[in-house]
Order: sequence, then structure tokens, then C-alpha cells
Amino acid sequence: MEILDIEILLVEDNPNDAELTIRALKKNNLVNKVVHLKDGAEALDFIFCEGAYQGEKRSIHPRVILLDLKMPKVNGIEVLKRLKSDPSTKHIPVVVLTSSNENPDVATCYALGVNSYIVKPVGFDNFTRAVAQLGFYWMLLNQPL
Repeated sequence: MEILDIEILLVEDNPNDAELTIRALKKNNLVNKVVHLKDGAEALDFIFCEGAYQGEKRSIHPRVILLDLKMPKVNGIEVLKRLKSDPSTKHIPVVVLTSSNENPDVATCYALGVNSYIVKPVGFDNFTRAVAQLGFYWMLLNQPL
């Protein structure tokens, strides 16, 4: 079984936010191996080798999954639920990076086992700084399993 060498799995439907996130990480030399998936359905297919990825014999062990909540097809809460309920993926750190600061979303995500919940800061500089700090913590300070 092939193990994919991925450091960050970014699940984000907004192309501008995805580009800003990847740019901020690379600008701060925090990551070279980022995979961007455009919605929750694609993320689940990729992670669990289903749909378009069916039949692939591989395993992924990213250092962290950055997950948006408000996405088409399958929302982030459903992705989180599936990740944290499967023995092969429940140990992967998941950070929700979203524009939603609604209390039910925050409470639900923590109840499902999210490792961190971050509301996307407004403004380019604030967003870039937050992503850089996030990357610094998960790539350099956090000790993975």
C-alpha cells in the first residue's frame, strides 16, 4: 500500500481562500506538500479511496486537515463526523477554518472531536498572519501521533 506524503490536506470550496491559505503557508516556508480538495465529497472520496479515487491502494497521513464548514455537496461537519468515526482517520488532527462563528457549529465540531476551531479573520493581512501562525503550530510545534 502506497502512503502519500502529504503535510496539509486543505478542504476549501472558495478558490480565493484556498489560494490565500496556500500562499501564506508557502511564504512562511511552512509546507511544501499541500493537497487542495474543493468540497467535502471530494475530500471523503480522496481520503477513503472512493468515487473517482476508488481502487487506489494508498493511505494518507497528513499532519493536519484544514477543513471549511460551509461547502457544497457534503459540508464540513459531515466530513468531520466521518473522519472522527473511522479508526483509520480519527487520529488525524482536524482544524476547522471557516467563516462561521455560529455557536451550534462550534459546539458540534468540538463534540465530534475537532482539534481546533478557527474563524477566518477578515482582511488579507489578518488572514495571512492567522494561517501562518496556524501552520507554524501544526507543522513545527505539534507532535504528531
